[in-house]
Amino acid sequence: MNNPTPNAPGRVSTAPPPPAAVASLGKAATRRIVELDVLRGLALCGIIFVNIPPMMSVHRTVDYQVLPIPHAFDMFVQQRFFPIFSLLFGVGFGIFLASAGRRAAHPRVVLLRRLVVLAGFGILHQFLQPGEALLPYAIFGLLVLLPMSFLPWWANLPIGAALVATAITFTSGGTALIPGLLLTGFALAQSGLPATLHRRRGQIAIVFAVAVVASAGFLVLQEQNPLSAGFTHSSAAAGLFMAIAYSTGLLLLMRTPARRALSAAFEPLGRMALTNYVTATLLIILFGPLAGLWESTAWGTLIALAAGILVVQVIWSRLWLARFRYGPLEWVWRCATWWSIVPLRRASA
Repeated sequence: MNNPTPNAPGRVSTAPPPPAAVASLGKAATRRIVELDVLRGLALCGIIFVNIPPMMSVHRTVDYQVLPIPHAFDMFVQQRFFPIFSLLFGVGFGIFLASAGRRAAHPRVVLLRRLVVLAGFGILHQFLQPGEALLPYAIFGLLVLLPMSFLPWWANLPIGAALVATAITFTSGGTALIPGLLLTGFALAQSGLPATLHRRRGQIAIVFAVAVVASAGFLVLQEQNPLSAGFTHSSAAAGLFMAIAYSTGLLLLMRTPARRALSAAFEPLGRMALTNYVTATLLIILFGPLAGLWESTAWGTLIALAAGILVVQVIWSRLWLARFRYGPLEWVWRCATWWSIVPLRRASA
């Protein structure tokens, strides 16, 4: 899961960034990029529906027939939100390295420490949810992002895209997509694109249209073998293009009067994404068996539990952020990264 990171300008690669990128990063330093927080919140909403079934061993088939709700999940949820989450982690690390470049003499050492701390979170979280994403993010961050951070964005972007394409071609997606998605997101941050999303409606609309068409085509292919959905190349491809469609569609809606409602629902979740990702696991472990989900086919109950957790997290995130600058785990991560106590309470609180 991704987290809010400092948005200050700075050097990301050994090659000087273009002036436009410097300007974009400079603007990002004075404000949070709301669109990124909203996208993180959207990703969390989808991921919780994917995480509950394996954690509670919920059955998805009866007499070798996929039940209606899990079948709908295969089409519209499974592998559709994980790519968003992974890409945004890469974006967050890129923005963080830019910020660290202005605050520290050796910014990559600070990023190294940040990744090591994330690995610690991931190891602990693995005990509660085997197969969680934090530990792979940290490992691939160390193995891929740190060495590739010496390259400029225009080199990292095609390399990241090639890694993603290779993963889809030779695997069924999942963890294999992480290195490419992290590097792609990192390259986008290097280029300064995240801070200019509000000026790219036309480009976003084109990407949205292409992603919708591609998603439809790969969904048709995925439906040729519904019992294996989630474990095929077509499922991975459909998931990636639908993730792009969901993301760009939401960004387009953020340019409409719906922006206020979308920000109210998703932004608090996204600003405390690390905390909400981990606490969702705790709430699932606590309330899933009580709701009768363990080794059941109660998919309606599963949806109710996921929705209930998300509502609680939106409310508590808004209340927390009204008093504090960062979520609890975000604050711990930040303090450990910088090896100093960072102010938590808002001055006006």
